Amino acid sequence: MLMHMLSRKFFALTLPALLATVALAPSASAQAKAKPPKSVRLYVIDNGIIKDPDVTRFRFKKEEIAVPDFVVCSYLIVHPKGTLMFDAGSIPDANFKEGVTPTTLNRFIANKSLKSQLTQLGYAPKDITYFALSHYHGDHIANSNDFAGSTWIVQKPERDAMFADNSPIKEQWPLVNKLQNAKTKILDGKDFDVFGDGTVVVKGAYGHTPGHQVIALKLAKSGQILLSGDLYHYREERFTDKTPVFEFNGPQSLAARAEIEAFIKKTGAQLWIEHDLQLYRTLKKAPDYLE
Repeated sequence: MLMHMLSRKFFALTLPALLATVALAPSASAQAKAKPPKSVRLYVIDNGIIKDPDVTRFRFKKEEIAVPDFVVCSYLIVHPKGTLMFDAGSIPDANFKEGVTPTTLNRFIANKSLKSQLTQLGYAPKDITYFALSHYHGDHIANSNDFAGSTWIVQKPERDAMFADNSPIKEQWPLVNKLQNAKTKILDGKDFDVFGDGTVVVKGAYGHTPGHQVIALKLAKSGQILLSGDLYHYREERFTDKTPVFEFNGPQSLAARAEIEAFIKKTGAQLWIEHDLQLYRTLKKAPDYLE
């Protein structure tokens, strides 16, 4: 009887502690660190949508665009020798609150934070070797400062514009200011082979912004893919001379498009328009991947 009472007392005292320990312990998925793959992997990260953009700002009539809403996504590229994060979403992760879905910011709507999706894959920002933005517009830079510990790959005219006294994104400096002192690989428009084996190449495609850039990938099974940033916004824009009314340099953009289209014709690469919701619906999304 005494042993029974003592056992009950011990159980009553220890159960809360055990429950607290379980509650505080990280999940297995959060603890698991991803191992380097044998070949390059591409993860498509869901950063939400931009609802009802004004298509006239892209020099189209409403009836000319089949799907006007934009998807917002970013990409985690995982190479046997390291990782590259391309773009950083439209809503800062700090805006996401537990139990509140979706999270909205102006026309931006998202259901998942960027870092929560990286965690699911076994990565944290500190694990990212390289960080690159296609360009400095607000729907691509929201979580940039989280990657200030990575090597920032940026075109010189883009970086110069971002941190100039009259910067077009001066009001958004709090999202990117830590990059100013990050370890940086500054490019001048020439191709940069990130891992030295031709599988991940950053290419200048100036015009949308002073130093807009794209990434060409060679995947073992999925073939070549061109992540085009905002070289185009709509699939209907391709093979036209239309550029947005807010383009930094329209003629420069058209020249960049011609170069990229020639590259695609030569290599047979798939063109991925980052904001193309129709395309996005057909893609594998993280935690699935292309390889």
